[in-house]
Amino acid sequence: MPNHPMLSGDRFRLGTFSSNCSSGMTPTKIAGRWNNSWDNNLKLAKMLDEAGIDFMLPIARWIGYGGETDFHGGVLETMTWAAGLLAATKNIAIFATIHTAANHPAVVAKQIATIDQIGHGRAGLNIVAGWNKPEYEALGLTLPDDHESRYAYAQEWFDLVQKLWTSDQHFDWQGKYFKAHKIKGDPKPMRGTVPIINAAGSPQGREFATDNANFLFTPAIDLNRSKDEIAELKAQARAKGREVNVLTFAHVICRPTEAEAQEFLKFTAVDNADTEAVDNLVNLQFAHAHSFPHDLLAQIKHLFAMGHGGFPLVGTPDQVATGILKLHATGFAGTTLSFVDYVEEFPYFRDTVLPKLEAAGIR
Repeated sequence: MPNHPMLSGDRFRLGTFSSNCSSGMTPTKIAGRWNNSWDNNLKLAKMLDEAGIDFMLPIARWIGYGGETDFHGGVLETMTWAAGLLAATKNIAIFATIHTAANHPAVVAKQIATIDQIGHGRAGLNIVAGWNKPEYEALGLTLPDDHESRYAYAQEWFDLVQKLWTSDQHFDWQGKYFKAHKIKGDPKPMRGTVPIINAAGSPQGREFATDNANFLFTPAIDLNRSKDEIAELKAQARAKGREVNVLTFAHVICRPTEAEAQEFLKFTAVDNADTEAVDNLVNLQFAHAHSFPHDLLAQIKHLFAMGHGGFPLVGTPDQVATGILKLHATGFAGTTLSFVDYVEEFPYFRDTVLPKLEAAGIR
């Protein structure tokens, strides 16, 4: 069995984010915004796989953010998306993003084990404890007001998943949130588990992530602040006898000249921003989420129109490569990348930026 692309080597990991969602990470109204069709995702996955990109990470959404485009109103379900892409690729890791409240752990344990077989050991799991209250309401669920309850539920959820992946015997489960009788996990992931991603925002979220995840996912807003945050998260995990790495997310507009890149940024994120969708997204982050520190959220609202608040990689290939090198120097283990149109724009990034990262020794 080959090494898992997320668990082997010390290169700076690169992946894509949100290609399963309508408009990707860019709430823009332009006609050329990302079409998240299956055919486009398949084309992108094969392109990334051939280029040596490490992973693809989807967002799980059940309702959109409104606005003229209903940003993220159309979303390919992540487990079936991952299964299809794992079957069609050879080397790249594919994650499924799963909300604990909407998916029974015994079902997810079997689904992940199945797609891990499909990909010969390349599956991954991104666990979401929940934050989007309107989405909960759409599913007829109640979002607990306190983070303690959300993460206590998520912990028992993942404990049951892990028990199913490690026990060779049938067992009963009598927990606070889940009951199971004479249950057994078969099949199991090919390595007994898969890489786990979790966003570490609130104190409770950081406890959960450092207890369970291989990769913590957090925004890169102020790199000096990020450097301290990464050190704190790693120290928190080491105090528990664990090693974790920290990933972030970035948005790429790479063009031959800086003027061209800035012009496209203005065209997509200023002149044609879906401002209603951006407002709805930012307001929900303020109300229910801790993915972004609230003291910084107001400062970066304009970045949500560009790439959902991702670290801006805007400019020439040299400038984009320099930005990625800064993320590496800050201590991030990798970053996701988004584009206004992934399939149209990735080849230029592949041909002009990846060689610079290889020459710099981080790939």
